[in-house]
Amino acid sequence: MSTSKFIPTIWSARILAALEQQLVYTNFFNRDYEGEIRDAGDTVKIGLVGAPTVKKYTKGSDIAAPDDVTVTEAALTIDQADYFNIAVDDVDAAQSKINLLESASSQTGYAFGDVTDKYLADLLVAGTGGTIGTKTAPKSITDAKPEDAYNLLVDLKVALDRQNCPTMGRVCVVPPEFEGFMLKDSRFVAVATNDSNERLTEGTVYKSAGFEIHVSNNAPNEKGGSGGSTTVYDVIAGCDQSGTYAEQILKTEAYRPEKSFKDAVKGLHVYGAKVLRSACVYNAKVSF
Repeated sequence: MSTSKFIPTIWSARILAALEQQLVYTNFFNRDYEGEIRDAGDTVKIGLVGAPTVKKYTKGSDIAAPDDVTVTEAALTIDQADYFNIAVDDVDAAQSKINLLESASSQTGYAFGDVTDKYLADLLVAGTGGTIGTKTAPKSITDAKPEDAYNLLVDLKVALDRQNCPTMGRVCVVPPEFEGFMLKDSRFVAVATNDSNERLTEGTVYKSAGFEIHVSNNAPNEKGGSGGSTTVYDVIAGCDQSGTYAEQILKTEAYRPEKSFKDAVKGLHVYGAKVLRSACVYNAKVSF
């Protein structure tokens, strides 16, 4: 590959496309403030408008003076930055029929996505409005009662309803073990033909209990349980207005390393997110 043929905007778009395919937890966030990001450390000021007070109207009587609109300021800081730096030896490039550098760069998008998804999942757990189960006493789902997977989704739905979380755009992300129990339950398997056609595409299982359900290996987990050795997972539920997220492949550059015969590419991914509405997030501590 000749670095003279390198076009940063095209490579950035390809890397970002691969990155987007890998992300799951972005479904909890809007992208309203994802304008121009110049560098890590950029800050976007967000104004959160409070709800108005509703008052009783009496015919023939004056209404009260208007209430001042209250605005709470929050800051979205682009404080995360990851990079890649890869090279292909000229000998390997000459012997290969495929573009090794371009292929490797595409894989970088997936690697970026894996790191970013874990970051977003941890943010959601930290910003949750409530939790079902605990690290030491998680909800247990077993082969003896696979229906408990569905029952837990219903419990999460009710918890979000109680917090006045919008019903539109609701999403839930589960680990593969949870999906396995769902598929052992006839209520998940026996679905309409149209629903069947939409299942298991782009990481989506299907819609159930008011959620669009996704499966991810990045579901947060840690050792817990009464004995301290059981793996406890976070099953996170919420809606697409839980917070805001912004990202950009800021730079991609091709170059020739000085002390080798190689073509190289390096790139920088900057991003940041913030949970703005904890009432729109709920999670469950689950073991299998």
